[in-house]
Amino acid sequence: MLITTGGSEALMLACLSILDPYTEVIIPEPYYPNYTTFVHMAGGGIRALPTNAEEGFRYAVRERIESLITKNTRAIMITNPGNPTGVVLTQEEMRMIADVAKEHNLYLISDEVYREFCYGDGDGVPTMGRFRDIDENLIIIDSVSKQFSACGARVGCVITKNKELQHALLKFCQSRLAVATIDQIGATALYTVDADYYRKCREEYRKRRDLVVEQLQKIPGVMVQKPMGAFYIMAGLPVDDADKFQKWLLEEFDDNGDTVMFAPGAPFYETPGKGINEVRIAYVLEEEKLVRAMELLEIGIRTYRKDIMKVQEI
Repeated sequence: MLITTGGSEALMLACLSILDPYTEVIIPEPYYPNYTTFVHMAGGGIRALPTNAEEGFRYAVRERIESLITKNTRAIMITNPGNPTGVVLTQEEMRMIADVAKEHNLYLISDEVYREFCYGDGDGVPTMGRFRDIDENLIIIDSVSKQFSACGARVGCVITKNKELQHALLKFCQSRLAVATIDQIGATALYTVDADYYRKCREEYRKRRDLVVEQLQKIPGVMVQKPMGAFYIMAGLPVDDADKFQKWLLEEFDDNGDTVMFAPGAPFYETPGKGINEVRIAYVLEEEKLVRAMELLEIGIRTYRKDIMKVQEI
């Protein structure tokens, strides 16, 4: 394990260590947009594994994954639980992906920064680390800021049993300044919390998730499924373009001086044209603020469709 400046640097160093120009990484879309940055920084490209909202953004189908593997494929990269979808892989799905990586001699980058935030009745924390037969393939990414809601704590780590990869990672780590000592000491203290801390966090996020999903389902035309992990919801809105709608909300709309902000969905996709009317909503605020945010979203959609989209149709 090597300590990094957040999970982002861990991802960047992993990509720099395993990719060469023109090599490829298979990533289920929609995905965390900075994956594009890290893969391209290393000279690689992304082969997107398509998903759709109707199937709950699930992607763990062996035939779909293997159909994307070429002679240039170097790795499969997943986030479990998912950002932005909240998808949590089952143990059977995780085993299948591990098998594909092993059989095709690929690295498996498992971004597990949200693994403590699962809201189903599954069998424990969903980590690829339990499959010891893929030690030579597996790279695990972790982050203090996500696990402990400590956004300013830029402490993460990259974990692998592969000795050759460890050697490459260490070269990159030695070429930059280490994470501040005081941050590392603080992070060490955070890891002394007991299981009750995570239980309370999960209960709170579950309540917020249920509230937001319930409110979204009441808005005509909104498409949403209940996520089972992390703290994000991917929803389809009845608007022509979520990015344009967001700009309108910020520049031209208000309700008693309030407006609402989300992340437009298109940048979470590799495939051009996908996610145009989708948004990612983070349910990290207090319940009363989330209620108000959903109220503003409903009013905003109604006003936008009436005043803007109707004008465009004319």
